Amino acid sequence: MTDDRPRDDDIEIEHEPTVTWDPTQAADVDAQPTIAGAFAWALTIEGGPQTGLTYVLGPGNTVAGRAGNCEIFLPDVTVSREHARFSVDAAGLSMTDLGSTNGTYVNGTRYEAGQLNEGDELMIGKYHLRVSRGHG
Repeated sequence: MTDDRPRDDDIEIEHEPTVTWDPTQAADVDAQPTIAGAFAWALTIEGGPQTGLTYVLGPGNTVAGRAGNCEIFLPDVTVSREHARFSVDAAGLSMTDLGSTNGTYVNGTRYEAGQLNEGDELMIGKYHLRVSRGHG
């Protein structure tokens, strides 16, 4: 008699699936800190896991996501593995959503791609980030 049931090692299971989450239902953060220093652009986590952490963005591309190789590592299941790409060039700072499950929100509106400005508020999963521009 043959047992045709699948064995545990025959079933492919995703161990870290992205969880659906709506950032428009999250609490607002009103603080607007200023960051001193000689840099062009930065993203500061103002709400959610890792509050207070600041990422300085250099020229070129910076990817934010849950994957361990992302320059902006946001370890939460509401964040896609490669969620968004930030680009710094002569035109300023721009962002492109990389087809994330939950989207990227700028100032409360889902945003596929475009320029960012100082003071813009971003939601990437449960992370609330604020765009800062260096003035030093």
